[in-house]
Amino acid sequence: MAKPNVINKRELIHYAKQCLVESGIEKFTLKAVAEKAGVTQGTVYYHFRTKEQILVDIVQDICESSWEEISQVNEGIIKQSLQSAKSRCKEDSFFHKLFFTLMIAGFNNPKIKDHLGGILVNENRALSENLKKVWSKSPVDGVSIDTWGILFNAIIDGLAIQALLTRNFSVDNVYKELEHLFERLSSTQAEEDI
Repeated sequence: MAKPNVINKRELIHYAKQCLVESGIEKFTLKAVAEKAGVTQGTVYYHFRTKEQILVDIVQDICESSWEEISQVNEGIIKQSLQSAKSRCKEDSFFHKLFFTLMIAGFNNPKIKDHLGGILVNENRALSENLKKVWSKSPVDGVSIDTWGILFNAIIDGLAIQALLTRNFSVDNVYKELEHLFERLSSTQAEEDI
């Protein structure tokens, strides 16, 4: 029996994530979400007009949850951020497959493009804010902390592409060296503060 139409968007996103994990992007439908949530398709369409809209909202939800979790960390924030990114950097990464599939769709759909662009801006901002907790100023003259946030976000997404497309990509080794890079930049910045 279908639940009454008293289900919110966040709950539907939760069920949609379950559908994605169980069936994959290729077989994902709003009908499957409705069935998983125990509601009518009309209820799902009330909250999400298209399949792409719910998929973009899933990406946004995952990103926001990740940054909210990381922002609670006071010590070792860089290490925690890298561990979070590394956990999504796999050959079969559900998140990155979804993100890059939507990115491609966004090339022809301005709404998706704008929504994903907003997510990236928020991620860049979150990274910059977390870097500011660690660095009192940029470790390299002429490169702002905001630019460091953008650069590291691009590195993380680039590593995800490599992991998705390259068999036996050494995620552990690359992230270990990326963490070393952060430590070096942080120690350089700390030495300049002295």
